[in-house]
Amino acid sequence: MASVEMLMPKMGESIIEGTILTWLKKEGDSIEQDESVLEVATDKVDTEVPATHGGILKKILAKEGEVIAVGAPIALIETNSENGVAEVSLTVSESKKEELVAAAPGNTASILAQPAPALESISEDGRFYSPLVKNIAKEEGISMTELSKIPGSGKGNRVTKEDMLAYVQKRHESPASTKPAPSISEPRVQVSISASDEIIEMDRMRKMISQRMVESKRISAHVTSFVEADMTNIVLWREKNKNAYRAKYGEGITFTPFFIEAIARAIRDFPMINISVDGDRIIRKKDINIGMAVALPSGNLIVPVIRNADQLNLVGVSKKVNDLANRARNNKLTADDLAGGTYTVSNVGSFGNVMGTPIIPQPQVAIMAVGAIVKKPAVVETATGDVIAIRHKMFLSHSYDHRVVDGALGGMFVRRVADYLEEFDLRTDI
Repeated sequence: MASVEMLMPKMGESIIEGTILTWLKKEGDSIEQDESVLEVATDKVDTEVPATHGGILKKILAKEGEVIAVGAPIALIETNSENGVAEVSLTVSESKKEELVAAAPGNTASILAQPAPALESISEDGRFYSPLVKNIAKEEGISMTELSKIPGSGKGNRVTKEDMLAYVQKRHESPASTKPAPSISEPRVQVSISASDEIIEMDRMRKMISQRMVESKRISAHVTSFVEADMTNIVLWREKNKNAYRAKYGEGITFTPFFIEAIARAIRDFPMINISVDGDRIIRKKDINIGMAVALPSGNLIVPVIRNADQLNLVGVSKKVNDLANRARNNKLTADDLAGGTYTVSNVGSFGNVMGTPIIPQPQVAIMAVGAIVKKPAVVETATGDVIAIRHKMFLSHSYDHRVVDGALGGMFVRRVADYLEEFDLRTDI
């Protein structure tokens, strides 16, 4: 018999930690290889984790509710294989294990981009500091001397991520201030509650969405430009071909694939929209991966990603859109489905809204909201002069990060998207 460690798996390129939701097996249970053993939640998706080996679940190392870094041990499995010991290391010191469990991303994009911590390092003062703690200290300009004076709440007085974030917040407060100003997420006045009011606790996803939205408004200087696009050609083409399309491909075609195709083409024309910010560096992305916001039955939103959208034709984009939307609504998305987005589109028109001012999903620098398609009288230029005709119009709302995207680029980009939509060829084959 041999014991092997089951490690927290990597669940997406940008995922460096996960929260243990539920253990599906208990200590002493017999498990098969690839059998689901526990449920893990990331900031992207909830997923079941299969066993890496078959055998007996000898010991659970990570409790429900704990945040565990990718690569950290979560359980010991007793196997029938004698060479199991050679496959992975058997033990991790208690001090290393604690910091691996506590490790979590900080508030800045550069820290988020760091790989998951694997081991602690010891400093001259004799204290252990995880790579995450050192990264936060580096980003905030905290010297090792200053770091050594920070009280630690972890085992053996070790400094945790929470200790660092609390210290950084206090450090940023003005010494002259007797009372810190409320943050964006804090109410400026006391909320009064009457006997007839209902108190509803936020679920885990709503808490994460709330945190991400507030962080994005703090990080990015949001500006929104608006353009009205004439969608008449697309509306007429879809109305004419939707039945034949369903007969040929076994599924319907919505307006979303047209939006994504136009955005992907415009990104090729304006690649500096397809970027991320890392401190003082601008990272221009080679791949065009477009996220699309999907409303869940709970009312929350989730954003699966269509990878290399510029390399797909209209049918290819439509199939991706339908697949991701269906799996999102049935809670079947994986972490990889939600990772790697470089630009996002949100269809506020599906709620009957004509326009919106969307919030940028970090670390992207732009997002587009498409409004409801509405019939309007419009002036149309013809060979014999201008005429007033009924046209199908739609507003495009383009929010972008003014730190790195100026008004000229942000405005030209949304105008180019509208141009591609308006120029759609009615002779396009299905």
